[in-house]
Order: sequence, then C-alpha cells, then structure tokens
Amino acid sequence: MTTNIEQTGISEADGVLVGPLRHPRNNAADQRGSIHDDATAQKLGFRGGTVAGSIHMEQFPPLLLRAFGERWFETGSLSTYFRNATTDREAVRAFATAVTGGTDEQLRVWMEKDDGTLVLEGTASVGSPAEPSMLRRKLAEPREDGELRILCHLVPGADIAAVPARLSSAVAEARQRVVTEPLDWYAGASPWGGPIATPALVVHAMVAVQAEMHLRPGAVGLYGAIEVRHIEGPVFIDRDYFVSAKILAVGQTPKTEYFWYESLLSDTRDGKRVASMIMMLRFMKASSKLWQES
Repeated sequence: MTTNIEQTGISEADGVLVGPLRHPRNNAADQRGSIHDDATAQKLGFRGGTVAGSIHMEQFPPLLLRAFGERWFETGSLSTYFRNATTDREAVRAFATAVTGGTDEQLRVWMEKDDGTLVLEGTASVGSPAEPSMLRRKLAEPREDGELRILCHLVPGADIAAVPARLSSAVAEARQRVVTEPLDWYAGASPWGGPIATPALVVHAMVAVQAEMHLRPGAVGLYGAIEVRHIEGPVFIDRDYFVSAKILAVGQTPKTEYFWYESLLSDTRDGKRVASMIMMLRFMKASSKLWQES
C-alpha cells in the first residue's frame, strides 16, 4: 500500500495551500482534573475540555507532503505556537504558503476555526533553511520577570537524563482510530520500511522525558507551543529509542508559569539522532494551591 501525496481535499489559492475542514477529537476528555476535562477547563475559564495541540499538528502532513514531498518525514519540521484552544469536534482548517521548490526551505503555516479565529501559527521547513523557526524566534523574545512557585526547581541549561521511548503497535492503532488525516504510511509499509509515527505520536515519545523533570502535581498544564523536527527521520513504530532533554527557559505571566525544553530522540541501536522537539508547557496559577494560598 502506498500513500498518494496528492491528498484529496487540498486546494491552492493565491499562493496558499488550503486543507479540508476537519473536526478533531478531544481523545483525553476522560482525564479528570486535566485541561481536557470539561469541568476542570471551564473552572479555569475555557469553554470546555481542550483538544491537545499535538493533535492539531496531525492535520498538516498532507499539506507538507504536497509542498515538500516525502522528504518532509526525513529532514522536515513543523513549529507551532498555539493561540486559541478548541473543544471536541470543533471545525478547524490547516493552511500553508506554497514553496518555490528549493532544497532548504521554510514556509508559513497556520490553523483557523471555521469562523476565522486563529488556532495556531508557525512555520514548517525541509532541510536546513537559513531563517529560524517560529519557536526559535519565540525563544529569543524577552521574558517577564516574576515569582515562580510551581516551576521554581527548574534551571535553564540543566540537562535531563535520558529515558527509553518506544511507540508500540497498540498505541499507533489507537491513534489511527481518531487521526484526522490518516496516511497509509502510519499503518503499513512506507518508503522507509515499516509504519512511521504521526506528529502526535512523535510528541508522545518525546514527552516521556518529563518523568525526569519532577514536575509538581496539583497544577493543570497545557501545551503552549510544540516544534517537531526530523533530523534523520522518520520515527518508526515498534522501534526502541531513548530521549534526553535540556531545559531552555523558565518564566511566568499573570495567569501562568511556563517552561521551554528541547528533547532529542536517538536510536538505541547506533545512537543516531532521529528527531528533536521544542516544547513550551504552561501551568495555570489558578489551579495550584501554591498560588491559591497567597
């Protein structure tokens, strides 16, 4: 079985690739006490339990295959900064600017609700373009000083010990049941051999390293930004990897504490660097007793 990279439902207008309208599932709605739980999310000022940003990233591969071809899964990136959360089955559409066909190129991507509300914005690339990605630019922005209570134990520059990571067939099959843009390569043979990981599954593998960060329980977290980059990809299902990380920055806003980290996924067989991820995690101050007691 092969994947047709000329995905149906994609149109092009005025130099912009336009994806079809999709209705992503909030597949973590039963995680009580999380941002995906309706009651918890509404208590914190959201309309309802939110769809994870990593799930929204899965709408982009058909556009990126149209723009870059299959090499996107080898040396491509998707860098996304989340602007407005969505709820279960809320209609959204992915967009990407067209490319000129260069070897190392970066384009702009974004996602909108059906009413035009911006859900996320970012960049996607292949190879090694000269300009920084969306999240590299965000990391370079100044941060607001202020007290940290939830994340005060995290130190920028600190290395996080490597942990094992493996995406099993069972995990991949469960993802297949809800992915908005299924590709044959996710479930069977691919140009690289066996089945490969969706963007959300790459994130799933990478966040395993958070167990070594000793994040304090009792504060509701949510993804603020995610960048997935293939170095020598793709990431395969049923292959053993290890993932390490480095804390990049820690900060706060009036409503949240947040931190940035970069993780690296390596093949256990030869140590080859396969993929990397930059993530910004936010924690809601209103959900933490450390702030409620002040």
